[in-house]
Amino acid sequence: MGSTKLLVTLCVLPLLASSFCSAQLSANFYASSCPNLQTIVRNAMTTAVNGQPRLGASILRLFFHDCFVNGCDGSILLDDTATFTGEKNANPNRNSARGFEVIDTIKTRVEAACNATVSCADILALSARDGVVLLGGPSWTVPLGRRDARTASQSAANNQIPSPASSLATLISMFSAKGLSASDMTALSGGHTIGFARCTTFRNRIYNDTNINAAFATTRRAGCPASGGDARLAPLDNTQTRFDNNYYTNLVAQRGLLHSDQELFNGGSQDALVRTYSTNGATFARDFAAAMVRMGNISPLTGRNGEIRRNCRAVN
Repeated sequence: MGSTKLLVTLCVLPLLASSFCSAQLSANFYASSCPNLQTIVRNAMTTAVNGQPRLGASILRLFFHDCFVNGCDGSILLDDTATFTGEKNANPNRNSARGFEVIDTIKTRVEAACNATVSCADILALSARDGVVLLGGPSWTVPLGRRDARTASQSAANNQIPSPASSLATLISMFSAKGLSASDMTALSGGHTIGFARCTTFRNRIYNDTNINAAFATTRRAGCPASGGDARLAPLDNTQTRFDNNYYTNLVAQRGLLHSDQELFNGGSQDALVRTYSTNGATFARDFAAAMVRMGNISPLTGRNGEIRRNCRAVN
């Protein structure tokens, strides 16, 4: 078996994805074919995030939900049609996935500069990084060269994206299935230092969990009734427009908004790392950036697989 064929075969196996598939991606992939790509993405993201800081979190979440369903292949961006069922209406995405218009804007500008060259999957990967940076978080070099899926899987989106009700064991298992370690999971969960969650995702926690600060629960109940008001928002941490380590400080104080957040600090295997991140923002930033690269390496389509979509919402 030739080395290229071997690499493609290994990339199908999620446990090996992070270590092997990155070899197929390159930070310089578009250096000659679309040299202004990163500037185009950064400028559009700057406009979007300056106008609505929440979009940095929304696009980071889109990238996470893309990568966890058959790899980082842009499948989450595909619209449903009469003959095609995408991932936008899967339970983790319905009424909550947002930021698609920003990706559309960037794709239009990229196509104008270098048509039929840059994948939507790569645009999403770059946009997620830039959103974090624009909110004060770390930067990292994004490996590029992903191609876009021609398919999507609503069932995989329903089953492979961790729920906000997940236990620690479930979180560790679901990240492990994608080739990511428990420490990667704890670092990546720090993405919840920005953005908001809907009442329906944290109602059970604030009314029924016991490992929660009483004053915090009372505050959150004021904006999230025991029934109704599912779409009401609460910030995931108390500095929701700044990418910092307050998420972990909140966990130590039993102020995690989601059940799955507080599971990271609840007498289990991740307590020590959460404590470290809560007092050392630089360590968190470094680990988050490295884990984002590993997540971005999950099962990319490369070479002749997939396509370069002209419109991120539809297959060519």
